[in-house]
Amino acid sequence: MNDAFEVAAVSLRAQQRALETMANNIANVNTPAFKRSDVIFAEVVGAMPSPATRAEELANRNLQSGGVHFAARDMISLQGDLRPTGNTLDVAIDGRGFIEIAGPQGQTLLWRGGRLTVGRDGYLAGDGGLLQSLIAVPDDATDLTIGRDGVVTAKTADGARIELGQIALVRVDGDASLERTKPGLYRILDDARVIDAVPGEDGAGTIEQGMVEESNVDFSAAMVQLLMIQRAYAANAQVVQAADQLSSISNNLKR
Repeated sequence: MNDAFEVAAVSLRAQQRALETMANNIANVNTPAFKRSDVIFAEVVGAMPSPATRAEELANRNLQSGGVHFAARDMISLQGDLRPTGNTLDVAIDGRGFIEIAGPQGQTLLWRGGRLTVGRDGYLAGDGGLLQSLIAVPDDATDLTIGRDGVVTAKTADGARIELGQIALVRVDGDASLERTKPGLYRILDDARVIDAVPGEDGAGTIEQGMVEESNVDFSAAMVQLLMIQRAYAANAQVVQAADQLSSISNNLKR
């Protein structure tokens, strides 16, 4: 009877984490550049050595020999739709590339785009961090334009158009090499292989001005999966209830 409780408990814990993951996806369906997490279950089976004696057999009888491993895989490389905003400081990446920005502790973070700002020091920044390309914007600059190749130009007070610099992109081999810190912003793990790229070349994609990348969450599919997880959770809760009823009957028989 204890086995029924243990099996149901393992499944309830796994379904609870899956429920939290899917709920987080749905909550961020309208968050720009958010990448959904897919739920992955894997059966874990521990090989138990053959007991040499009867005492070892009795000792190993109550040891768990299996379980369920849960993992939430971030679908970072899956592109979201690009939505025009009309704001010249909004940028999105049409492809698999990232923009490098400086983190709060000086570390390099990877950004999928969003709203650019001009910091107090006059350099372009994204999500609060300076772009590693270090593009300075003069105080009198107007009509800021960002080409698909990342080249940034602007007009000066005398009407001349000047080139301020180029926003570079990088590529990363494998989604598992990145850790999400917030929607659209990622920390590089130690085993990551980061490749410098030019927008429009090297498979990194292009930079689109006046657009933002939407979440890659499919709301309808997420709701269906959420309902399936809820049904599985309820089914395992009923297993616990049935095991409790059988245990109660067994205890009454002993009387």
